[in-house]
Amino acid sequence: MSYSTQDIRNVALAGHPAAGKTTLFEALLQAGGAIQTAGTIERGSTISDFDPIEKQRGHSLDVGIASTDHGGIHVNLIDTPGYPDFRGPALSALAAVETVAIVVDADSGIEYGTRRMMEYAKARNLCRVLVVNKIDHADADSARVLAELRETFGNECLPLNLPADGGKSVIDCYGNSSGNSDLGAVADWHQKIIDQVVEVNEKVMEHYLDLGEGGLSGGELHDAFEECLREGHLVPVLFCSARSGVGIKELLDVAEKLFPNPAEANPPSFHKLNGQDTTPIEALPDASRHVIADVFKIVNDPFVGKLGIFRVYQGTVKKDTQLFVDDGKKPFKVGHLFKLRGKEHIEIDQAVPGDIAAVAKVEELHFDAVLHDRHDEDQIHLAPLDFPKPMFGLAVEAAHKGQEQKLSTALHKLAEEDPCFTVEHEAETNETVIRGLSDLHLRVNIDRLKDKHGVEVKSRPPRIAYRETVAGKAEGHHRHKKQTGGAGQFGEVFLRIEPLPRGGGFEFVDEVKGGTIPGQFMPAVEKGVRQVLHHGAVAGYPMQDVRVIVYDGKHHSVDSKEVAFVAAGKKAFLDAISKARPQVLEPIVDLEVNAPEQHMGDISGGLASKRARINGTDSTRGNEIIVRAQVPLSELEGYAAELKSVTAGRGRYSLDFSHYEPVPPQVQQKLIETYKPKMEED
Repeated sequence: MSYSTQDIRNVALAGHPAAGKTTLFEALLQAGGAIQTAGTIERGSTISDFDPIEKQRGHSLDVGIASTDHGGIHVNLIDTPGYPDFRGPALSALAAVETVAIVVDADSGIEYGTRRMMEYAKARNLCRVLVVNKIDHADADSARVLAELRETFGNECLPLNLPADGGKSVIDCYGNSSGNSDLGAVADWHQKIIDQVVEVNEKVMEHYLDLGEGGLSGGELHDAFEECLREGHLVPVLFCSARSGVGIKELLDVAEKLFPNPAEANPPSFHKLNGQDTTPIEALPDASRHVIADVFKIVNDPFVGKLGIFRVYQGTVKKDTQLFVDDGKKPFKVGHLFKLRGKEHIEIDQAVPGDIAAVAKVEELHFDAVLHDRHDEDQIHLAPLDFPKPMFGLAVEAAHKGQEQKLSTALHKLAEEDPCFTVEHEAETNETVIRGLSDLHLRVNIDRLKDKHGVEVKSRPPRIAYRETVAGKAEGHHRHKKQTGGAGQFGEVFLRIEPLPRGGGFEFVDEVKGGTIPGQFMPAVEKGVRQVLHHGAVAGYPMQDVRVIVYDGKHHSVDSKEVAFVAAGKKAFLDAISKARPQVLEPIVDLEVNAPEQHMGDISGGLASKRARINGTDSTRGNEIIVRAQVPLSELEGYAAELKSVTAGRGRYSLDFSHYEPVPPQVQQKLIETYKPKMEED
């Protein structure tokens, strides 16, 4: 099908694990005619979960992308992982769509994944739709789920269709004002929707009050509906059963008639760097303008090489187009342009504004790269996504000698594919440390190293991302003087340090007067200070939230050199830290535990023993409770196995980084004693 920007709908399926996102993805592709038979997770035959590890584990670990045509539209669908351990790829997908469909289980109702994705989509200013799946299950309670959605997310959550015949069908209540459903009279819900839609626009509201619903044109209602979606004034609720196909065609019909196309949604937040300043710019979905596209996903495919998946925001990308990557001086040629259908790569001739496509074998591509076709678009970037911090760490090494370089290359490729997976090399210990969102996240990537890249690794226990700071103000001084027979070394530094608010980072201030430290040596002083910032002062962890003010010093016209002021700055900083009540900070995480109610006592008691602060509990349907707490990350090692044991495998948890705070004195002393820095001779 040939299509324009106005015909495109970009939709990400998101939500809690096991809500049925992948099954819904398959059902939509089948209903649109993209596939003949919907695959199943049980058989390992789905389009999106084609990775062997996904098939083995029975749930999504990465995004799956495919498209289908329906009526007059082209729908790009992105299936996202539900588990919070794999939020990196899920959040990346939000950069490519106008609409996020949060899938809710009609059996379980609202769960932590539902709330999280609603929050993420709202923060990104995307249109949100709630899809209640599994309405034909024996334990489904659509009325209760709808009431929960409205109570939790507001009365702007209104159904566009309703389950009928015990979940065996759905009935439209937006364009239809008669009939009965499993949730009562259609007319009642129809009136609520119309009232909600018309009040967003004064002109439409006036027409409605003067002439009634019959006096409103289709265009007025359509425009008002989309304005409601853009502003979050309306969050449509749609009912379906992906397994049986109930409501699937109706969902595609709603996407065709009511979901925004790329020209109608809230515009993306692009900005252009001008020195230290940034200027907002508008990317217009005009096929005739210069190209602006954003790479939201990297895949290292063993057959086609590096694959960059991008969303076109402006202009048209065609085969043989010359494109620049970010501020690169040399363009690359689009030799082949693809649409994706799971692991299939379908070659196409062009991608219009709003479309999702991919190019292969361009090594310069990386996550969040901006593609463009002229240098006027240099320094343009899409507003960054707010990813959770990777707090879990493992030190890894190749299990077999001679595979060190292969391991390094494979880790680099995994880090390219997941913005929440990082690789660090710690020079002091000569260790390679991988970091992710959970132990499961890291273990899956270790499995990928073996299965996908043929590298086995040995790993050591998780490393916690402690930090260091100071609690008070102090002054430091050091004179570095060496004389070895020839030219000597001389540099003297006086500085003050003071704490910054938590999260304040680092500030370096030059207040030297009279040239006691010549300007050309001040970068060397800062270099010495930054060496301490990187390696730590008391326990070997990076330092943060500190201001360093260099106010005096001495130099020698012959013997002063950069190396002398590096050493003097470093030792003066260490001197000040020793007097400024140094502290070790530990990461505190927001923990949310879901478990059967009868295990509440065991869970609360276990958390209390981990220095947790319990912030509250909630009851959910099915006699489950949600416990919310703040816990030091270091206390959660092995918590997955502990929770599984306590709840007979029925408990689950998620966590997000919250903040840093000082460790208890006894913990700090233990960390200091464990750290055995090599003393450097002055």
